[in-house]
Amino acid sequence: MGVLDLRKIADPYDKLECIHAKVSALCELHHPTDLAIESPFYGKNAQVILKLGRAQGSAMIAAISHGVSVCEYAPRKAKMVICGNGAASKEQVALMVERTLGINIDSKYLDATDALAIAMCHYYELKSPLAGGSGSGKAGSGKSGASSWEKFISQNPGRVK
Repeated sequence: MGVLDLRKIADPYDKLECIHAKVSALCELHHPTDLAIESPFYGKNAQVILKLGRAQGSAMIAAISHGVSVCEYAPRKAKMVICGNGAASKEQVALMVERTLGINIDSKYLDATDALAIAMCHYYELKSPLAGGSGSGKAGSGKSGASSWEKFISQNPGRVK
């Protein structure tokens, strides 16, 4: 887990380049198959959403250029998966992430625990027979649907009565 602090970079395009370079370096070092990212949520400030979208786009392009699949999850979805409550606070998410992973996280890294929660949500989606991922392939946007049930039923005929 790490935090990329961009506050010292003044130029917004240099920030995007830094994000792209860091994600590319992580892809080259760890060779991931998937990038799980939090989908943007509606905010009152359109400029914040625009900046976030650009930053996420930079990370996504870096991942895609390394052959990594990108999957998005809504913040409420990750909170529901991790805490059982889609309206959980950052502190609640951090506590559940700490307990699940058996680690201690400094309270100044609450944004990093959100990222861990998104990664854990993606992992659970891949492993769940009802989520559509069932342990392999691309989880898409983290959505479940009829095809997930159909796949589960076809793979587990003895479990359906």
